[in-house]
Amino acid sequence: MSWIPSWVSDSSLLRSAESSAVPDHWINMGARGGPVSWGTTPPQVPLDVENYPVAPEGLELQQVHVYVRHGERTPVGVRLAGPPANIPEHWLMCAAGRRARPLDLENSQVQLEKVSHVHKGVERSDGSTIENQCLLGELTDLGRQTTLNYGKALRKLYIDRLGLLPEKLGSTSEVYFRTTNMARTTETLQNVIHGLYPASNCPSGVHPTILIRNGKDENLLGNTYSCKRLELIQLGFAQAAAAAYNPTLEPLDNKLSKYLNGNGIRVDGKPRASGVMDTVRAAIAHGVKVPPEFEDPAIVDAIERAVITEWFQDKTEEGRRLGMGRLLEDLSRKMQSKVERGSTDPLKMLVHSTHDTALAALCQTLDVFDNKWPAFTASITFELFSKVSGGEPIVRMRYQNKNLALPICAEPGKHLDGHPEFCTFSAFKERVKELTPTDWEAECAPSGRATT
Repeated sequence: MSWIPSWVSDSSLLRSAESSAVPDHWINMGARGGPVSWGTTPPQVPLDVENYPVAPEGLELQQVHVYVRHGERTPVGVRLAGPPANIPEHWLMCAAGRRARPLDLENSQVQLEKVSHVHKGVERSDGSTIENQCLLGELTDLGRQTTLNYGKALRKLYIDRLGLLPEKLGSTSEVYFRTTNMARTTETLQNVIHGLYPASNCPSGVHPTILIRNGKDENLLGNTYSCKRLELIQLGFAQAAAAAYNPTLEPLDNKLSKYLNGNGIRVDGKPRASGVMDTVRAAIAHGVKVPPEFEDPAIVDAIERAVITEWFQDKTEEGRRLGMGRLLEDLSRKMQSKVERGSTDPLKMLVHSTHDTALAALCQTLDVFDNKWPAFTASITFELFSKVSGGEPIVRMRYQNKNLALPICAEPGKHLDGHPEFCTFSAFKERVKELTPTDWEAECAPSGRATT
């Protein structure tokens, strides 16, 4: 079974290399001011430039660190494909991903190198191919559009409105772009860059670079590949979540088992509850009809609580150190360089393309997680401000258009008077230092760090 958007009357729109239009019902962002229940409407919320809260007088923005989840994608596995759910096994939503140029390149006035004549395709197990078919977990045309829009919103905010960056990128030393080594995050970052600095705003010889780390060095997510101890910690949390929440999911069996080959939905089931909801979320985001039970807020909330606990509820200090400690240390170190060097450090914006697990873990590590699964293209920003009058630098964390008051900065003297969301850099650094592994290899050994 394949699925193609109902608004397409013929395949020419998806085949066209010149088309960048995405229909309105694909970009259902919800009401301004916050997401609505994703049980019935996707929670994607665009970066709100108009209502961005400018910092109090006397603060000047010096640097911003952005962590953005990849855009809308296909499910990472085939689930609910048979009757009566009938969510498609094959998704024909990747026309843009089959050509070697950005989604809205036709709007650029710059003459670029000739596009490669090579065309990608997906081959099925029987050897057949269908044009515009997506791989599992692939960024769709909708995802490419929303991530491009996110880059454009960054431009409107940090270039047009706040003037942090110049209109034309004069030097790549002013920006930093990094992604995990996955196609969907890499393509997301390519689109974000094209929205932030399209080719027409990059003079000859100025080419933004996308950085990728080897797997053993990756810190844009909890790296269980190079940290066996973290893998064991996460396995323990998954097992604990199954023990705690499987009984709460049993009452849903009479409603959901018909969609799961007669099986009940369980944290550790086949398919896992997280996998079922991954498919449902992807379908809803793309306007694909899902069974009515998966639009029932009571059912969705019960499953989401279990999945959130399995994936994102690590509140142990050890899990936080090994999961997000190195990433926060990277952030703190680069902010420290900006504080010490001032204008001689040209770096002003750092954009990282990552995953839902990273956004949730960052929020959880700093005790501001909202217990909701991060939406596609959700983002966290850390903004560094200097005081015009001199003195303590200030950091503000924002998530999905909201300021976050960090508990670590709640005490008097650790935040800007009258503004708890503006944390002193010293208080922020102090907590990051506590979270930074001092001996990564030793702490990642299966037995963990030795205690004395």
